[in-house]
Amino acid sequence: MRLIPFMLALSLPAAVLAQTPLRVDINAGLMQPMPIAVPAFAPGNGGNTEAGTTTALGERAAQVIANDLKSSGLFRPIDPAAYTTAVGLDEVVKPDFPAWRTVAAQALVTGTVTANADGGITLACYAYDVFAGSEIARQGFVTTAAGWRRAAHKCADLVYARLTGESGYFDSRIVYVSETGPRTKRIKRLAIMDQDGAGHRFLTSGQNLVLTPRFAPEQQTITYMSFENNRPRVWLYTLGSGRQEAVGQFATMTFAPRFSPDGHNLVFSMSVGGNADIYRFNLATKQTTRLTTGAGIDTSPSYSPDGSQIVFESDRGGSQQIYVMNADGSNQHRISFGEGRSASPAWSPRGDYIAFTRIGAGRFGIGVMRPDGSSERLLTNGYQDESPTWSPNGRVILFARGDRGGRSGLWSVDISGLNERRLATPLDASDPAWSPLLP
Repeated sequence: MRLIPFMLALSLPAAVLAQTPLRVDINAGLMQPMPIAVPAFAPGNGGNTEAGTTTALGERAAQVIANDLKSSGLFRPIDPAAYTTAVGLDEVVKPDFPAWRTVAAQALVTGTVTANADGGITLACYAYDVFAGSEIARQGFVTTAAGWRRAAHKCADLVYARLTGESGYFDSRIVYVSETGPRTKRIKRLAIMDQDGAGHRFLTSGQNLVLTPRFAPEQQTITYMSFENNRPRVWLYTLGSGRQEAVGQFATMTFAPRFSPDGHNLVFSMSVGGNADIYRFNLATKQTTRLTTGAGIDTSPSYSPDGSQIVFESDRGGSQQIYVMNADGSNQHRISFGEGRSASPAWSPRGDYIAFTRIGAGRFGIGVMRPDGSSERLLTNGYQDESPTWSPNGRVILFARGDRGGRSGLWSVDISGLNERRLATPLDASDPAWSPLLP
């Protein structure tokens, strides 16, 4: 789906720029979320669409935007029951700022939904600084009626970016492993959904066990491991067509795949002679290059955003730890030195941190460290927290959390270790991967 902006963010008057801008400091410690009002978007023309009336879509869009912003932990949407003013077409472009101040709103997000002649819609998104009485951004999106939810996510991304100075992450998807059945006979299927849990669907039947799905940069392909005929192999799944194909014709086990940032290569582990090493596979030439040669198990490779380095886990030193090497396999060195074992590293899309799983004293926690191993700290301390994956803007980590009863689900935590929350899934869930922002 392609969303087309019809208005760009407006330049602010010099008088407004001279004031202190409304901003959420995402690098601060414990803070109170910003109170923000997100009233129902006004119907632009009262038309009907395949997805409902513009009035209904305006109400649903506002709810999606409010939920997105609330989920970040940085904003507190004000209960609509407290609003003292309704928002019509005139109010969208000329808000009654004194009325919004009475409900203690610091920011206001409003807009319109208009039915287009071709059956699509236009969602116009406006953001205001209530106390300064000024507009801070506006943008419009033209899409199909069915695309109203994506347009709402994009509006939330616009507001998040304007008020935090960071790019948003709401217009993105998550692929994960859906689990059901007893421990001794688990059925594991690939599933995909929007980052807020909407649009959920299964990609595989569950006939073969699947693990570690990962998105390609272009987001139309997913690589994963599947046990076909009880042999682990790396596969590719093409979204849209549903086509599945094995990667290479390897006689031995292949597992833990991940794409390079340019999408031209896969890195994965391959077991040869009882020793697991990391290999690079060029998708165009089908050429395989061995990157590690040490004794032990080398696995879970993850590229740096610029593609110049790879982080991975290895037990070559006697226990699972995190190592970094150049993309050609040179300069392999250990970077994790905290207590316990360290596993499943994932390089942040910003390049500033590596997330990992810390294992010790019978518990699993999610931690982060700098690429040189410094500033190591734990963000969670669950019974079984593992498999971290980053939001597109590198501010939030999604992970799998298991309990003593054998159940598992998806949780997220921000980079400060705050705002831990559960993401609803129809069944048990593990091995999540967060996509880049949708195009």
